[in-house]
Amino acid sequence: MVNENGVWYMKGLSSRDPSRIKTWEELVERVDELGFIPLFSGEVEGFSVEEMVSPDYWWTGDRQRDPWEWREIVAASHRAAYGKFFGKKAGFISLKWLPVFANHRREGYDWDSAWEDGRLTRREKLIMDVVTDKSPDGEILWTDKQILSTELKQIAGFGKGGEKNFPGITTDLMMKLYLVTSDFRRRRNKKGNEYGMAVSVLTPPEAIWGYEAVTEAYSETPTESWQRIVSRVQELFPNAQNSDILGLVGKAPKE
Repeated sequence: MVNENGVWYMKGLSSRDPSRIKTWEELVERVDELGFIPLFSGEVEGFSVEEMVSPDYWWTGDRQRDPWEWREIVAASHRAAYGKFFGKKAGFISLKWLPVFANHRREGYDWDSAWEDGRLTRREKLIMDVVTDKSPDGEILWTDKQILSTELKQIAGFGKGGEKNFPGITTDLMMKLYLVTSDFRRRRNKKGNEYGMAVSVLTPPEAIWGYEAVTEAYSETPTESWQRIVSRVQELFPNAQNSDILGLVGKAPKE
């Protein structure tokens, strides 16, 4: 988005441009082709869904043509990972590149071992305790609980009179790839009728795609995974500044 004289404008391509992304299926194909892509324009010019679609259809509610609606469809399809992965801003990661990002961002730690080593905060653990279960012998059970973020906030003890900064904590967990947005659903009233805007469902990626798939890149060092991500951006956008790339994917892990 561009701010001109206090007014925000969406970047993008002409609706007549044959190269623009026209459907959510084409968006998934582009994510698979590139490996990962932010939703909105940012540090690396040209590298966003916003700059690959027409600005005419944003927030129209047309699920066939509105990129804002596509994010809900793609998240629910599980054909790509969706969440706040890029500088705490939303975007998509292909299933091929998901384990590379997980290894880089987690620095090779599952969430429980990260907690034991002091790499997770107490508030992050409160949330992860809700979205995961453990067997009697202490093994993590990866079950997609389909908990609305509004419910997760309450169950984890956030909100009025409780813990603070639920949006910030969940964003941090998405940046670390311990959570993704697996769906969007509308809340239901006592009669079972849906109401209001769609609410995100936050889920560990292991509960959707399986532990082995998500941790596939644990065999390499976090720095090797980070370098693969940086090299991919450099390959796609050779004129991008290193500082902009780091703003997008994050700094190298400390080893």
